[in-house]
Amino acid sequence: MNREVVKCGLFLLGGIAIGAIGATVVSRGKLKGIKPIASDLLSRGYDVREKVLEKVDAAREDISDVLAEAQAKSEERRSDKEPVLQEAAPAQPAAEKPAAA
Repeated sequence: MNREVVKCGLFLLGGIAIGAIGATVVSRGKLKGIKPIASDLLSRGYDVREKVLEKVDAAREDISDVLAEAQAKSEERRSDKEPVLQEAAPAQPAAEKPAAA
């Protein structure tokens, strides 16, 4: 577990370092051909992000449908197990309270 955390941390730091170096190079105007490539790459990243979000939303809807069906079946089972109440039983006369004087 500890090695995995260190490994992920190193990948994160490496990505941050590469991004910082790339941002510095682009902002200074060196390698002018990188700006169109970077903007194209980022726009494709946004496209991928939108597609992933659509899939996530579809999965959420499917999961909520399944949960609703499961809840309905559970309630149906509970109602089947409950004893059927007898129709109105003869009412017993209620004890009358003495009138307060």
